[in-house]
Amino acid sequence: MHAQVGQNAAMHPVLAIDVGGTKYAAGLVAPDGTVVSSRRVPTPQGADAETLWLALESLIDAVVDDAGGSTVDGVGVGASGPMEWPAGLLSPLNIPGWRAFPLLARIAAKLPGVPVRIHNDAICLALAEHWRGAGRGHDNMIGMVVSTGVGGGLILGGRAVDGATGNAGHIGHIVVVPDGQACGCGGRGCLEAETRGPRVTAWAVREGWQPPADTEANPSARDLAHSARAGDPIAIGAYERAGSLLGLGIASAVALTDVDLVVIGGGLSQAGPLLFGPLRASYRRHARIDFARSVSVVPAELNQDAGLVGAAALVARADRYWSRA
Repeated sequence: MHAQVGQNAAMHPVLAIDVGGTKYAAGLVAPDGTVVSSRRVPTPQGADAETLWLALESLIDAVVDDAGGSTVDGVGVGASGPMEWPAGLLSPLNIPGWRAFPLLARIAAKLPGVPVRIHNDAICLALAEHWRGAGRGHDNMIGMVVSTGVGGGLILGGRAVDGATGNAGHIGHIVVVPDGQACGCGGRGCLEAETRGPRVTAWAVREGWQPPADTEANPSARDLAHSARAGDPIAIGAYERAGSLLGLGIASAVALTDVDLVVIGGGLSQAGPLLFGPLRASYRRHARIDFARSVSVVPAELNQDAGLVGAAALVARADRYWSRA
């Protein structure tokens, strides 16, 4: 292993790692937030804890070798939750082979002498968009992921807010449908339970939507968006419902936090106006208090690099985005 300790903060790249249920990504991110190089590999499916770790370790080795032994200032990691934070014990809902897996400790042992920092992947998206994306210039914002799950992070006064357990800004568990769909958290009717991609497509199927023949067994939100753009009324209705519920949840979150911007990324957000049209209309209906009326709700800008940029921010911009010693 060729990683070395950087002598001056934010003078060298950060090794950034993004751990998700379908893919691992790793790369070097420059002090200004530019992704210098990166690699991605599929997350092993149905694998045990050590197989999952060995796949990630191989990816880390490949990225470090690509860099030719470059000095790094530290390692930032964004990962699916839940996790014990900041200890970095992972139990991701979408990676069942890891339960209380000591990811931070494993990486720290592999790359000794540099700081290793880990946070929820949705929070990393918020950091990335605030630092380098749609949130630049805004001191108070919510960053959201609407994909296979719904999560978020909170920036107030230009700094990340962690909360007692690192989950501040987790907008996915605002209840928007009392006694609605069961949620992975144990509750019912959470924003995540009602608007995450698989639930939106499942709702459409129950209402009679016919997915494309080659995707019938496992249709995606992308397939649903394609049908909606072609004029399918059920597919359009599915996005109208999801957008309306998102607008309701966001209005509640804005009333609590007094932010002036909400940035939304993730797979479902790629539907563009299909989602953002009804979302913004719903937000206007529900955000009636004066200070909430002028808030902008916009798509994320960074797309696939957001996870790496946000993970790097934990190290490169620790003054704003990392509160723990």
